[in-house]
Amino acid sequence: MLHAFRLSQNDILALDSPPEGLDEAIWIDLFVPSPAEVETVEALGMAVPAQEDMEELQLSSRLYRIGATKYMTVVLPGLSSDGRRLSRPLCLVLAPERLLTVRYHAPEALAVFPERAARSGAGCGSPLRLCLGLIEEMVDELSDTMEEIGRSLDATSVEVFDGGRLNRSVTLQRALEVTGRFGVRIAAVRQSLLTLARALNYLEQFPTEAEDAKEIKRLVAGQARDVAALEVHADHLASRASVVTDATLGMISLEQNKSVSMLSALVALFAPAMLISSIYGMNFTWMPELDSKWGFALALGGMGVSGIATFLFFKKRGWM
Repeated sequence: MLHAFRLSQNDILALDSPPEGLDEAIWIDLFVPSPAEVETVEALGMAVPAQEDMEELQLSSRLYRIGATKYMTVVLPGLSSDGRRLSRPLCLVLAPERLLTVRYHAPEALAVFPERAARSGAGCGSPLRLCLGLIEEMVDELSDTMEEIGRSLDATSVEVFDGGRLNRSVTLQRALEVTGRFGVRIAAVRQSLLTLARALNYLEQFPTEAEDAKEIKRLVAGQARDVAALEVHADHLASRASVVTDATLGMISLEQNKSVSMLSALVALFAPAMLISSIYGMNFTWMPELDSKWGFALALGGMGVSGIATFLFFKKRGWM
């Protein structure tokens, strides 16, 4: 799918009928592009990276330059075509005439950026400014994601520490599952921030427009500081998730120990009665109470007294 936008004063507007009129497009967005769409864009003099190249782990395959065109691949969380949450590469191709984005999933930042481009700190007067504005939107989206995770971790910790006694095991199991999912999301955000920091550092290495060089450098440095601050926040969230996970596991262990202790106490409570019944169940030829009229009643009474005495002893020691 191909989306194209042209510059209109200090804003961008979608082209009515892409791929016609791509020559005047300042931003082209390729979402799971078809071979025909790739061929159309490459006719403008921009090489479209393949999905396999975008997924390469080597830094040289994610950040490189062909002539005056810079290729920067970042990893962003988003939704797949079937609605699953995942992190996939997104390539920013910055040419002197336009910006090209190539992606195979749907990050939230790209969905909302066309409406917010004019309000970004960098503006959208050039492909470089448009690229910085898009990176700013990505950083804002990651920040919102971390705020959502932080609020959810607070709610989960309340369930773990202050949860009621009804369905306690179910509550702890759900808290452990939720915290595990948050840990995965935090790791994805951390990876995204790392790739964005590399892209900004790579972008800062090359000269920009002479008339805007100082301002562009200031914008890049400001975004790099934001990314660094969010990396610290992501580490803090990871520590909180680890604390909640450890606390949940500790609570589960306490619940299990309590169940085992109760079972052990019940076994010990009936142990004297089982001993008496075992003795009088041996049926030897000579036993003192074998022919006694009150033997059965005395055996039952002994079992009852031993059970009550054991219960009172455990109660006094605080074991029950």
